Amino acid sequence: MDLCHVPAAREKGWYLALMAPNVKGPNYAWLDPSRLYCHPQGLQDCVADLLQPFQGDPIDMVAGIDAMGFILGAAAAAVLQKGFLAIRKAGHLCVQTAAQPYTDYSGQEKVMEVRTDAISPGLRILLVDQWVETGGTMRAAIELVERLGGAVAGVAAICIEDSEGGRWIQERYKCSHCVPPRLQPRFDHHQ
Repeated sequence: MDLCHVPAAREKGWYLALMAPNVKGPNYAWLDPSRLYCHPQGLQDCVADLLQPFQGDPIDMVAGIDAMGFILGAAAAAVLQKGFLAIRKAGHLCVQTAAQPYTDYSGQEKVMEVRTDAISPGLRILLVDQWVETGGTMRAAIELVERLGGAVAGVAAICIEDSEGGRWIQERYKCSHCVPPRLQPRFDHHQ
């Protein structure tokens, strides 16, 4: 799809066609959404679709997960006129942090950090990431927010896969994603 083309009928998820499949092998994610972010209307519609279920909900801050969650999270924060908190991979913050180990979608053990002075008790935080595949990364972010006394106002991602971790998150938190139900099985099976 041309990066300037906007379809006449823009139903939820039309911009998913902008994403590109993996051509580099098993060490990479199966699909790359970064081209979607280059399309001005695609990015706007994606963020609007992610935020639609939270309209009227009390949200104090948006947090994006390192690294691609920074793009959607910052865009969502700007639309909501809220502050943005970066939840980082360990070793990137030079201030007091809380850390949480996790296993990412590729099975690698990692550690996530967040600054301790940004979350006060009761602060309602919308967590945003690009993708929830196994749920390990998002669950670590949830644990950090809750350990510091914050409340998870919701979880938003382009796709929340129907995995054990994805189901765990959807059963416990209000969630939003961009994949229409008819396409969800294709995303769950990486087609």
